[in-house]
Amino acid sequence: MTVYLGAQGEIELKRIFDGGTLQSIIDAADVNASRKRFSFDFEHGQLITGDQVQITSTDGSALSFISGYTDTSITRFVHVDELDGIRLYDSFGNAVNGGTTNAIALATPGGSIPIEVSVRGSAKRVLAQVSSFEINTERETVDTTVLSDEFRTRVNTLISGSGRITAFWEYAGNQTQELPMYLYELAHRTKVGSNFSGNFYIKKSDYNPDGLPDQGNDEVWWQVEGIITAAAIQFTPDSAVQITADFITTGELQLRMKLEPSGDVLLQEDSGQIRLDQDSSARVLLQQDF
Repeated sequence: MTVYLGAQGEIELKRIFDGGTLQSIIDAADVNASRKRFSFDFEHGQLITGDQVQITSTDGSALSFISGYTDTSITRFVHVDELDGIRLYDSFGNAVNGGTTNAIALATPGGSIPIEVSVRGSAKRVLAQVSSFEINTERETVDTTVLSDEFRTRVNTLISGSGRITAFWEYAGNQTQELPMYLYELAHRTKVGSNFSGNFYIKKSDYNPDGLPDQGNDEVWWQVEGIITAAAIQFTPDSAVQITADFITTGELQLRMKLEPSGDVLLQEDSGQIRLDQDSSARVLLQQDF
């Protein structure tokens, strides 16, 4: 019997949106060109540092508050400060760090620019400081028992999923991983939704307690899209601060497996290898895309 340790699992999160948008107007007073900072009217917590957003003018005018920019739409990462001021960046890492050095230069616009802002999808990133997670799957049933039956009968119907993530609290300082504070911020969104996409890994490649060569790069994971329904920060003086987030799935809950075929070769029905005509020693290799 092989024993798999939970310490080898991990979570990858991808920021997604539910179609909600923010509408506002950018005036000259909203832009501080020297600080590369601007603001517009939106509720606190709707945009989160690290979000990739698309800003589009709704009247077809150029986004002139961005220095040298003549297009009507732009997609960049944002850093949101404590006063809901926004800076734009070309990368997630720079957005997390903030500051003016790597921020995109701004210019004072000549007039009012009506805009629409939506959160766009970006790459999956490993969630930092995770101490545990769980995935629950429930199958609903319908009672089809009739009066003449001696035993109760049921048929299966819909599948639903839910889960919980627990992590040590961290809100700053990592340029490549998603920070646990993001889960808490996500629960407070009302306009653009608290949706996320995630891969919850049970077995990662290069983790092989079996010691079998063919299982070294196997991967097993849950692929879910969900909504954060509750988030809490556990704060006690005698232990590390932790954050807990509960979620439910919003669609298909998939258990995915990436298994490495023995020898990485595609075999014929008689188990013989497929040879290439021009080179009898060449083999056809498998390439799996996920």
